[in-house]
Amino acid sequence: MLNSYKTQLDKVTKFIPNWVKFAVAIALGLGTMIGWKRIVVTVGEKIGKDHLTYAQGASAELVAMTTIGAADYFGLPVSTTHVLSSGVAGTMAANHSGLQMDTLRNLLLAWVLTLPVCVLLGSATYAGGLYIVLNILGLK
Repeated sequence: MLNSYKTQLDKVTKFIPNWVKFAVAIALGLGTMIGWKRIVVTVGEKIGKDHLTYAQGASAELVAMTTIGAADYFGLPVSTTHVLSSGVAGTMAANHSGLQMDTLRNLLLAWVLTLPVCVLLGSATYAGGLYIVLNILGLK
């Protein structure tokens, strides 16, 4: 009975229009083209006190791949950047390379604030758009 309910619910909640997929792909691509250096420098050089070695990078990528694959299999939401950053921090800790606590604190603060800020911005955007459509444009 629960599997039947889950199947019905998935049909409604897991539908993503093609234009949304396209828009997200363009936004991610443009964001990466513009801000790639900041991401690479933070993940590769600022998490640990030493530069990331090839073995550490490969280990962090394997951990990220496994974690993201498992999350996808179980239907859990994860941030690929957060998972990879955690993997890099783990390799630095395991290698006794040392961790830069200022960077880790900033990453943790960003992770904690991402969800509530996105909820507030999303609700404000929706409310503003709804106000414009209903009150200013007069569409109902």
